[in-house]
Amino acid sequence: QLQLVESGGGLVQPGGSLRLSCAASGFTLNFYAIGWFRQAPGKEREGVSCISSTDGSTYYADSVKGRFTISRDNPKNTVYLQMNSLRPEDTAVYYCAAGPIPGLGVLPYDYWGQGTQVTVSS
Repeated sequence: QLQLVESGGGLVQPGGSLRLSCAASGFTLNFYAIGWFRQAPGKEREGVSCISSTDGSTYYADSVKGRFTISRDNPKNTVYLQMNSLRPEDTAVYYCAAGPIPGLGVLPYDYWGQGTQVTVSS
């Protein structure tokens, strides 16, 4: 069974950091582009970052550039999203997804995790 599982979410104060993990089972992540998305209550799901499967190119939404970093650990079959300098507006459920090509839109992605909650609040 192909499955993606996110972890690492939680409650953090503004200015704090979290590292989200996206672990795969049933398939090998390094053959796929991986995207991180988030969805806040009442808002559409938005792309945060993605990483290609070919040359490791990374892409970020303007709202997180300079604060978030996406990376792969192929031996662990895991992709990470390091989030620094967190803001209240980063509060959302964060999802990872796997697909054939990288992008910050939802359409290229075939497999999705269940999400992990990130709350930034004092």
